[in-house]
Amino acid sequence: MPMRWLVRVAAGLSALSIAVAAGGWLWLRNSLPQTEGTIATGAITAPVEIVRDRFGVPRIRAASERDAFFALGFVHAQDRLWQMDFQRRLAAGRLSEVLGPATLASDRSMRTLGIHRLAEGSYGQMSPAVRAALDAYAAGVNAFLTKQGGTLPPEFHVLRYRPEPWRPADSLVWGRLMGFFLSRNWREEAPRATLARRLTRDQLRILFPPYPADAPATLALPGNPAFGSASNAWAVSGAHSASGLPLLAHDPHLRFRLPGIWYLVRLDAPGLSFAGATTAGVPFPVLGHNGRIAWGFTSAETDVQDLFIERVDPADPNRYLAPGGSLPFATRQETIKVRGEPDETLTVRATRHGPILSDLDGRIAGLAGTNEVIALAAPALAPDDRTAEALYRLARAGNWNEFRNAARDWHAPHQNILYADRAGHIGYIAPARIPIRKAGNGTLPVPGWDGSHDWTGWVPFDALPQALDPPAGRFVNANNRPVPSSYPYSLGRSVSSGYRARRIEALLDARPQHDVASMTAMQMDAVSLGARELLPLMRIARPTTALGRRALAMVSDWDGTMGRDRPEPLIFTAWLREAVRLIFADELGDSFPLWWGPRPLSVKAVLTGAPRWCDDATTPAAEDCAERLSAALDSAVAALAGSQGDDPRRWRWGALHRARFDHPVLGRIPLIGFLFDAAIPADGGADTVNRGLTNPGSPDRPFASVHGAGYRAVYDLADPDASRFIATPGQSGNFLSSHYTDMMRLWRDGGSLAIGRDAGPDARRLILQPAAER
Repeated sequence: MPMRWLVRVAAGLSALSIAVAAGGWLWLRNSLPQTEGTIATGAITAPVEIVRDRFGVPRIRAASERDAFFALGFVHAQDRLWQMDFQRRLAAGRLSEVLGPATLASDRSMRTLGIHRLAEGSYGQMSPAVRAALDAYAAGVNAFLTKQGGTLPPEFHVLRYRPEPWRPADSLVWGRLMGFFLSRNWREEAPRATLARRLTRDQLRILFPPYPADAPATLALPGNPAFGSASNAWAVSGAHSASGLPLLAHDPHLRFRLPGIWYLVRLDAPGLSFAGATTAGVPFPVLGHNGRIAWGFTSAETDVQDLFIERVDPADPNRYLAPGGSLPFATRQETIKVRGEPDETLTVRATRHGPILSDLDGRIAGLAGTNEVIALAAPALAPDDRTAEALYRLARAGNWNEFRNAARDWHAPHQNILYADRAGHIGYIAPARIPIRKAGNGTLPVPGWDGSHDWTGWVPFDALPQALDPPAGRFVNANNRPVPSSYPYSLGRSVSSGYRARRIEALLDARPQHDVASMTAMQMDAVSLGARELLPLMRIARPTTALGRRALAMVSDWDGTMGRDRPEPLIFTAWLREAVRLIFADELGDSFPLWWGPRPLSVKAVLTGAPRWCDDATTPAAEDCAERLSAALDSAVAALAGSQGDDPRRWRWGALHRARFDHPVLGRIPLIGFLFDAAIPADGGADTVNRGLTNPGSPDRPFASVHGAGYRAVYDLADPDASRFIATPGQSGNFLSSHYTDMMRLWRDGGSLAIGRDAGPDARRLILQPAAER
């Protein structure tokens, strides 16, 4: 009897648990967006039609620009509300309010940089048209919040909080964040300065090699240039296209996340036409075409950030030394709320150069001497940044002159922008505020107290790299150097290898004319010129194990294609990873993990002219490069055999090189986090056009693809509606949605979709109706 009773109780509890889970599941499904029918709202002036295709990509048709931006805010909130809230909390340094002490370091950094404070100040400096767009978008987000009621996206329920109303300044933080993080060179100054204390100048050139002399520049720039982190973009004129009008291909590379950064949309309203990529939280079109022109960005990798060593006034710790006398530190108090713990008060200090970073980061503080601090100067932290104004105007340009004039307000980050139009022109411009320094090149922290390295102004706009209709009939940029060495202003030391740009140029040369299909195929090219260049140098290895010798024979006949279904890419990448460790870790010591990467140019430099690096400084014997490469290959394949089996012919690059899309919060929940992440075997590598960058220093996933093209597009200026687009993993940020990851496989396999006016047979139609007309 007792046993039967226990069985009944257990069965009842199980049934109850299932019922609760099922009820919770059904309740959470109410967080999915309404995509059909009518929704009344009093904040629009006329009905707005929102038609979604089978991938959830909306076509928004409105009677006014204001209503179009309202609707964009509404659909962004429908699909990506938590991502939007996370982004503004990140920028405002308010993650710890909902995530606890684990995010305190991030919050301290954001409060010190003042990203959200700067965004709030920017709003008042925008033109009335831009402010109206920001206001309308915020009204659309808030209309959704009002309509949605209690059933919010799952993250809000897991973390037990509700989002605050959206403010216009919340939409400006994304540009500020991009302006800061896409100009990353200040993070390289600190490790370079640390290494400079123990290594010679020649050794530093091996670790941080200059841009290869034989690698391409985007502009040849004869005479006056005015007339002439990673992404790809190239444009060809009508002389090189099957249609006789330009084609432009573009794929920006950023860290993979879930949800992804890009949200596809089409907007149509009087004075506004756009198809392409937006980002949730921002009303302005970012990448795409407007029916008359098309454009795409790549990062210019320019040094626009400097670390300044400031000396504290010995007579007053509240002041610092400057030319002409000491100045008071600008200070403010920031209160950071921490979930489950007392509030934290942070004192933020700044000098005439910028915020003090050494108060936050011990590694940066270690570069300063006694009574010294380190400040950061960066255009992205300027109060008068007008990049949002430029973004708004770029999307409305109808010709090159209008586009170029809009770019005058582009302040940060420094981007290469490729352009094409229906009149048959192709153009290139690289706008930004690029500092002119009294001295130095920005590679190391410099004195701030004497003014010797101060910035004296910006490179004049008319002197920035730019050109229209080049004689070659094409522009190519894949983070390669935009200008030749004769350019009169310093852009810093580009760290790009130039391999992707060289490969793109070779593929363009392979046929006299291109079309959308050939441009799309180029975006999926997985040939590694780095592997082709390094392998002949690395074949001096003489592995001592049978497995090592077998692996060497396999890669010796390999053509460098990083296909997911092949073993050779895995062997080569594992070998290069281990070779980098064995060659450089002994000299770099504790700094090695910060520097560790694929580093093909550094390995090439060692094997062709600096073999002393191959000697292990920790042993009395004198090792040569053949020994180090042999040991690296034996070690690499032994580790692979432990996880992939003893037969290297059965190994597959895609088994370990999986494009990983991780949810920043739900993906970290123990036991069930994997349900919110996504991964797929993928082609490509660090230097292929179809890029799949790995993190060699990762202890558990050194071969995972973590950075690449989250968005690809090919714009056809002969027929803009025939342009092709893809974004990954999907349109929705809600894991309950069928659009959470539904574009991931299509993206991986080189597929794409059109975003024309017709949404197809599976379209769903929603009408936003003014409340008074319902």
